[in-house]
Amino acid sequence: MATNLKPFINARLVERTNFSDERAKFVFEPERSVHFKPGQYATLGVLDGEIVIQRAYSIVSSPHETFLEFFIELVKHGALTPRIWDLQEGDSILLRERIVGSFCLDPAGPHKRLLVATGTGVAPFVSMARWKANELHEGRDDGDEFLVLQGGSRPQDLGSYREELSTLSRDGWLVYVPTISRPWEDPDWTGEAGRVEDTIRKHADNRSFTGHNSVAYLCGNPDMIEYAKPLLKRAQFTKERVKEEKYFTTTGTTEE
Repeated sequence: MATNLKPFINARLVERTNFSDERAKFVFEPERSVHFKPGQYATLGVLDGEIVIQRAYSIVSSPHETFLEFFIELVKHGALTPRIWDLQEGDSILLRERIVGSFCLDPAGPHKRLLVATGTGVAPFVSMARWKANELHEGRDDGDEFLVLQGGSRPQDLGSYREELSTLSRDGWLVYVPTISRPWEDPDWTGEAGRVEDTIRKHADNRSFTGHNSVAYLCGNPDMIEYAKPLLKRAQFTKERVKEEKYFTTTGTTEE
């Protein structure tokens, strides 16, 4: 698919993994390399007549990776994700070449990072964790400690990132806690049960992540974020110590 639609370039789908009917991993190869920081987002789009239907998605990949990976939830009545769901390996999509976003790790801030996500909101945290793991592999250690809490309705909502983060947790600098809100649907589930925001104080207190020594990052469902902010305030996290990235999905004809 050739295009002169600046500021977009083409990106070819090289890998796709469906975790459920509504969540999947998509890995794209941009026609030329793009640069970004862990936690930033890219804009994907498709051409509809003379209009580009576009939406921003947090990047799962670390900046040292060649491909761009995304963890995407299907919005059945949305304008874009049903078209992404129709993509097969080898197909292409439009990618805005400039990658932006301020939901990034502050190197000058506290090095304890409390990372709380619902579902696909774990994407920027995986990017951060992969970046940190690569830094350690290269012999650079900034002293960051990650506490990652990821919630979903069912285990499949957590994608393959549950296994990936669990593996990284063996190295000591990262603790990963998955939780599901419908444990009765999976009798084999032995982890945390309930909504992820209800686990914040328990695990933050257990790991000594406090408002005095930590920064909290909230990503995903807006309801979770709005519930978590006063909870963190009561735990003495100031506004400057709480960063948020809300994911919106709609049941209309557009996606925001």
